[in-house]
Amino acid sequence: MAIKESSDELNPPTTRVQPGLASGRPPHSAKDYLAFAIATCGVGYLPLAPGTWGSLVGVGLYLVVRGASMKLFFSVGAQRNFNLLHVYYGVIAFELVVIFAIALVGTWAASRTEKLSARKDPGKVVIDEVVGQFIALIPIPFVFGVAWWTALLAFILFRFFDIVKPYPARRLESLDSGLGIMADDIVAGVYAAIIVAMAVVISWFI
Repeated sequence: MAIKESSDELNPPTTRVQPGLASGRPPHSAKDYLAFAIATCGVGYLPLAPGTWGSLVGVGLYLVVRGASMKLFFSVGAQRNFNLLHVYYGVIAFELVVIFAIALVGTWAASRTEKLSARKDPGKVVIDEVVGQFIALIPIPFVFGVAWWTALLAFILFRFFDIVKPYPARRLESLDSGLGIMADDIVAGVYAAIIVAMAVVISWFI
C-alpha cells in the first residue's frame, strides 16, 4: 500500500493497527465504498506520491469553485451595483463555506477508511491534502498576473508545511481517526495561506 510522501524520513509512517480498528475486512456496504471514494479522491491509489496527487486535486477543486463563485458574484454584483470589494468578500465567504463542508465530509470518510484499512492514517487517504491545499490557495487574487505565481507558491508552501508539520500540526495529528488525519493538513494550509497573503501584499510595493 502506498504511503503518502508527507510521511517521509521526517515523519516515519505508522503502520501499527490501532485499538478498535477493523481487522482488515473488505468494505461491504454502500457507505464503505462512498467513504473510500471521498477519502481517496480517485488518486489515493496512484503510485509514488499520493499526497502530491491529492494536492493537485485540491488545486483543481479550487479552480472550479473560484471560477463558479466569481461568475456568481460578478453576475449578482452587476445587478446590485456591488463594487470589487463586495465581490471579493463574497467569493472568499463562498469558498470558506465550501471547504468547511468538504472538511466535515472528508473527516467522516477518512475515519471510516482508517477503520476499514485497519491502520493509522492510511496513505491512500488524500482528502486531507485536498482540503489543506484549497485553504492555501484562498488568498490568491483575481488578477492573473499575480494569481499564477501565488498559486505556485501556495502549492509549494503547502507541500513543505505538510511534510515539516509545524506546531501545532504534529500534535493535532495524534487526534482520533479522521480528525487527526484532517487537522494537521488544515494547519499546514493555514500557514501556507498566511505566507501567500503576505507575499501578495509585498508584491504591491515592488
